[in-house]
Amino acid sequence: MNFLEERIIKDGIVKPGNVLKVDSFLNHQIDVELMDMMGAEFKKRFYGKNITKILTIESSGIGIACITARYFHVPVVFAKKTQTVVQDDDKYSADVESFTHKCTNHVFVSKKYIQPEDHILIIDDFLAHGQAAFGLMEIIKKAGATLEGIGICIEKGFQNGGKQLRDTGVQLESLAIVESMNDQTGEIVFRK
Repeated sequence: MNFLEERIIKDGIVKPGNVLKVDSFLNHQIDVELMDMMGAEFKKRFYGKNITKILTIESSGIGIACITARYFHVPVVFAKKTQTVVQDDDKYSADVESFTHKCTNHVFVSKKYIQPEDHILIIDDFLAHGQAAFGLMEIIKKAGATLEGIGICIEKGFQNGGKQLRDTGVQLESLAIVESMNDQTGEIVFRK
């Protein structure tokens, strides 16, 4: 069992509806030392890739994306969900359905932050059905940039997102893959 799986067993809470609550260390309160270990692991798994930017989606992916970016010495770009008055209209966008929030978000990235010469690593906290990753892949394609891979903290292996992404040929690295979980017993089983 790896360090992230151990932490999920210790502090993760299984909720009805296939929800794994890890907000005590990953996406509400953040354990920075754990994040640092995950960033180092992503650097190992994508070693040798010519990564120029890390791309994520607001808001839960920003923390792990920033820590990972330290290891690659590159900036983080995150797809925004809401337009502000200072945002320009020259942007790449995609529609992303959220498993957790049960809604569709129209996300976007300013064209000045992703260029055709960029080599991008997508980093996110969770992977369920893969909609966030596919939306970010669409933005990368629209920009004419190169996708180098996708790094995920926790993948729900019993849902179809990981399989669909792997079927595209992209290098997908998940630090913990949950094979099954039971909201009655709290049991979490990881993929071997």
